[in-house]
Amino acid sequence: MDTLRVVSPDEVQSLQLDPVDPVARDQAAAIIAEVRQKGAAGLVEVAHRLRDIESLNAQIYYTREDLRKAFDTLDAATQQVLHNTADRIRAFAVQQRSSIVDMTTTIPGGRAGHTIAPVDTAGCYAPGGRYPLPSSVLMTAITARAAGVKTVYVASPRPALATLAAAYVADADGLLAVGGAQAIAAMAYGIAPLASCDVIVGPGNKWVTAAKSLVSGICAIDMLAGPSEVLVIADATSDADVIAADLLAQAEHDTEARPILVSTSAAKITEVNEWLTRRLATLPTAETAREAVAKGFAVLCDDDLERAIAISDLIGPEHLEVHTVDAEAVSKRCNHYGAVFIGKGSAEVLGDYGAGPNHVLPTCGTARYTGGLSVFTFLRIRTWMQLDNMAEAQALVKDCVALARVEGLEGHARSAECRLLPSK
Repeated sequence: MDTLRVVSPDEVQSLQLDPVDPVARDQAAAIIAEVRQKGAAGLVEVAHRLRDIESLNAQIYYTREDLRKAFDTLDAATQQVLHNTADRIRAFAVQQRSSIVDMTTTIPGGRAGHTIAPVDTAGCYAPGGRYPLPSSVLMTAITARAAGVKTVYVASPRPALATLAAAYVADADGLLAVGGAQAIAAMAYGIAPLASCDVIVGPGNKWVTAAKSLVSGICAIDMLAGPSEVLVIADATSDADVIAADLLAQAEHDTEARPILVSTSAAKITEVNEWLTRRLATLPTAETAREAVAKGFAVLCDDDLERAIAISDLIGPEHLEVHTVDAEAVSKRCNHYGAVFIGKGSAEVLGDYGAGPNHVLPTCGTARYTGGLSVFTFLRIRTWMQLDNMAEAQALVKDCVALARVEGLEGHARSAECRLLPSK
C-alpha cells in the first residue's frame, strides 16, 4: 500500500501500541536465563544460534585498539563526518550537563543539599538490522561520556566498519558484537568480557525492548522503545511533498515503523498521499517503507487545529513535526512528544543525524511520562544533610518525635529523642 489510510479522530485510541510485545518478552526471558546460567559460553552459543556471529570461534568483542583500526580503514570524508556529528552531539550534551549543579541550602540547625554524580558503567545498544546505525552509537556513548561515566560499552550485532569507527570516535571502551536480548543480558549481568552495567540505553528491536523491561531493576534503563514513529501536524498551507519525504524517512527504518499525519485539511491528506506514491516509486528502500506506510494512518481534524493537537497528545509520538502557520506557537501547545521539530526547515532527519539533541526517544505513547535520552539518564541526584547546631535544630527534632509516634514507629521516635537537648 502506497498511501496512508484515513481514520477518524475517534478511532485513534484503538490504534495505540504496547511498547513491549508479550511474545517477545517470553522469548527474551528464556534467552536471558540461558545467558545468566551458562555465562560467557552461553552468550557465544546464543549469539551463534541467533546468527549474530558466523561461528563459535568468531570475534565477539572489539577492544579500543580494534575500534581505532576500524576507524583508520575509513576514507577521510567519512572520518570527518563522524567527527563533525560527534562534535555537535557532544556540544549539546555538555550544555545539558552544565544545566544542573550541586546545591546547598540551610535547614534548622545546619545545611542540606544535593550532589550530582554519574553512574560508573554504561551499556549502549545500537541496532544492526537492515542498516548499520553508527549515529546511534554516537548518540548514546558520547552522551554517557559527557555525563562523566567512567566505563562505556557499546553492543551491536554484526557491526559494520562505520559502527566500529563510531564507537572509537565516541570514546567507547569496547564493543560487544552481539545483539538482541543476549546483549542486554550480557550488559546487565556482566558476562565476560563486560562488567555489569549500571544503566543500559539505546534503541533496538522488540526483543531488545522486552529484555530491557526484564532487567530494569537489576540496572537502570533509559526507556521502553517500540517501533519508531513520526507524527506530522499539517494545515492547508503546508508542503505536501516535504511532508511525504519526512514520513518516508521514518518509514524506511523498519516495516513496523509508523508514519502518521494529522491534518486540518482533507485536501492536504490527499495531496500527501499522492506524493507518497510518487516518492515510493523511486525510493531504494521502498519495500520496507511501503509496509510501514500500510501500518501508518492519517487523521482528519476538519479545520480544527486544537483537535489535531489533542490527537497528537493522545498518541504521544516519538518525533513530532509541526507544519502549520505559526508553527512555533502551535508546538508550544503540544504537550506529549519525544522531540518536536518546528516548521518546514526543521526536518526530523537532521535531528537523527546529529544536529545536537539526542535521537533516542520514547515511543508508543511513553512520552506521556518520560523524555528522551540525555546526560540526565546517566546521572544520580544524591541528597545530604549535616546538623551541627543542635540548639537550632530542636524544633525539627521535636516534630520528628511527634510525627514518628503518630505513625506508630516508636523506634523512630526514640532515635530522634537522642538528639533532644536537656531542658534547662
